[in-house]
Amino acid sequence: MIRIISGDYKGRRIETPKDASKTRPVPDRVRTALFNMLRGHLEGGRPVLDAFAGVGSFALEAASRGAHVVAIERDREIADILRRNAETLGATDRLQIIQHDALGASVLSRCPQPVHVIFFDPPYPMMQDPPQRKRILDQFVRLIAMLDDEDGGGFAILRTPWPLNDREIIGEDEQGEPITNKKPVPLELEGARGPETHIYGSMAVHWYQKA
Repeated sequence: MIRIISGDYKGRRIETPKDASKTRPVPDRVRTALFNMLRGHLEGGRPVLDAFAGVGSFALEAASRGAHVVAIERDREIADILRRNAETLGATDRLQIIQHDALGASVLSRCPQPVHVIFFDPPYPMMQDPPQRKRILDQFVRLIAMLDDEDGGGFAILRTPWPLNDREIIGEDEQGEPITNKKPVPLELEGARGPETHIYGSMAVHWYQKA
């Protein structure tokens, strides 16, 4: 069960799919920490982009606190749940839902420009696969370039599994089998300052600003 933590919709529940494996909502303690850090950056209709929005655990929390949110979700079933959640909360005037691939080129034209907060929450298996991860980070960099400069600059937030490692082959054993070593994935990005990484058990949240 997910509840809105604070703001106009505080305490209200949001619907989740029957198959819990289809989404990965941001846990309450992580949302609390995130939104404490974003205090003062959402109120008054600040523009926010939530990519890989799921059922809206981030998007609806941001809307509850006064932001205007564009939420991108590819899966039709999940996007429908997100729409119902927005309608139930009375948040349709603060939330624009786009059913689309968050890595698609047209997302760039649909993103608020400039945007003050970006939340990027790709599926963990994609972040653990090097070719898919490159697509994710390339798109993330393009979006970071759209951040505004107000109040010290906007924020782009990336959620990943933790630790985030690749397997590096360093040799072979006597049977000719590869010997591998864990190699941390570098998350420094061109055109961005950061990351400032906050670890919450098996996940991490990385904060960036435009360089």
